[in-house]
Amino acid sequence: MFNFIHNFSPSPILVDFGFVQIHWYGLFIALAIVFAWLLFSYLAKWNAWDKKTTENVILSWLIGAVLGARIYYIVYAWQFYREDCLSIFKIWEGGLAIHGALIGGFVALLIYCRIKKVAVLPWLDIFAVVLPLSQAIGRWGNYFNQEIFGKPTTLPWGIPITLDKRPEAYLLDNYFHPTFLYESLLNLILFALLFFLWRKWSAKNPGSIFLLYLAVYSLIRFLMEFLRTDYSPELFGIRWAQGLSGMLVIVVVFIILFKFKEIVLRCWTKGK
Repeated sequence: MFNFIHNFSPSPILVDFGFVQIHWYGLFIALAIVFAWLLFSYLAKWNAWDKKTTENVILSWLIGAVLGARIYYIVYAWQFYREDCLSIFKIWEGGLAIHGALIGGFVALLIYCRIKKVAVLPWLDIFAVVLPLSQAIGRWGNYFNQEIFGKPTTLPWGIPITLDKRPEAYLLDNYFHPTFLYESLLNLILFALLFFLWRKWSAKNPGSIFLLYLAVYSLIRFLMEFLRTDYSPELFGIRWAQGLSGMLVIVVVFIILFKFKEIVLRCWTKGK
């Protein structure tokens, strides 16, 4: 696989019919949604939740997540959209932010659960299992769009990036870190971990799997930001997504410690 990535120069277009084009990015986003829907339905069925409620929950989250991901990215990279507002609707060119998806999906789910008067935490735990799998699939769309790549590298799995996609500082470099691949693989590992833990923890401690997802994914994103070269607003010299991810890790760790303080104290005492 590394040899293929090292030598293959991707195109964003999967099929060109002339009057319409099918983009790789759109295909992988669609695959991510399909696999997420199927897995979510399976986990909800395993919990004996009815099909209609499950479908309404998925649809609510999906609408909120897509809107949130796009709106967040537009605000995040407004300097690229303010002179060409029509590009706002070109979602096939990329531009979906995971932090926006989390915010939008969470708000939509919260509203739905409040209206229907059902507990939100068990649903959040299932989304926490599903999300890293869909992220792992969706990241491959970034590869074919030649976006969100990392700094130059001489490693054998470095990927070629066309001149028009490179930052000016790297015009003389040939190969770059495939950060999409790093994040995809790490998300697959996170998915396997959360899938395993979900059956053990979720029923006894609803919300715990979601908190673990937030902490671990935020750590993954925090580390990836050291390599990424794409545009990002900065705050005190720190990339926006990296700063937000770092803060999420700290906040979630404190929440976990507070929520499970008795278990933590028991383990600490035994360790002594």
